[in-house]
Amino acid sequence: MKHITDIFFDLDHTLWDFDANSVLAFDKIFRKAHPTIDVHQFIEIYAPINQACWKLYQVDQMTHEELRYQRLKQSFDAMDYVISDAEIDTISHDYIEYLPDNNRLFDGAIEILEYLQPKYNLHIITNGFAEVQSKKIAKSDLGHYFKTITNSEMAGVKKPHPNIFEFALSLAKVKKENAIMIGDCIDADVRGALDFGMEAILFDDKAVHSVKEIKVINHLLELKKIL
Repeated sequence: MKHITDIFFDLDHTLWDFDANSVLAFDKIFRKAHPTIDVHQFIEIYAPINQACWKLYQVDQMTHEELRYQRLKQSFDAMDYVISDAEIDTISHDYIEYLPDNNRLFDGAIEILEYLQPKYNLHIITNGFAEVQSKKIAKSDLGHYFKTITNSEMAGVKKPHPNIFEFALSLAKVKKENAIMIGDCIDADVRGALDFGMEAILFDDKAVHSVKEIKVINHLLELKKIL
């Protein structure tokens, strides 16, 4: 891929291990206020619900506030755990406060960034909330790898909307023909980028997708074979 000069990464579920860090954040919360909840059981239920809520949020069918409430409310309902809205609001607040304090990255994340940085300009495009994402990047010591960081609040739209890719490329001063997007979400990251005219690679660490028309990696270090 000699024509590629700039690589755009998603953050959550691609470099930053959202599920592992969520376990740590919820464990801290539940130990203090809800000790009967098994955090690993909760995460098994929470993870797909959170993903479903994010998909609605990405296409503006759920607001920021609804996302933070519904992903918890639906998870507790699925567990038949009785909890008040006030308690959910407290957990939601504490979760956002504690989550960025953790810095678990996917295996190979630092190694692949060290490998790519001398060869390409590296960037981030994330739908995550600006303040939270900034803390994650700082706590994980990732900031120095990236030339630019675009979030949906800056762009005014979320992936897969083409305007966020346009905004990120303008900020990076690169043409889409010379850029590639790497992320875990087929719709937001990969198809969003492809529809915009960028190349894209799907990071599928759990090997759950079977898509012949899309480049797929199951481990970040596989990028060494492509880039």
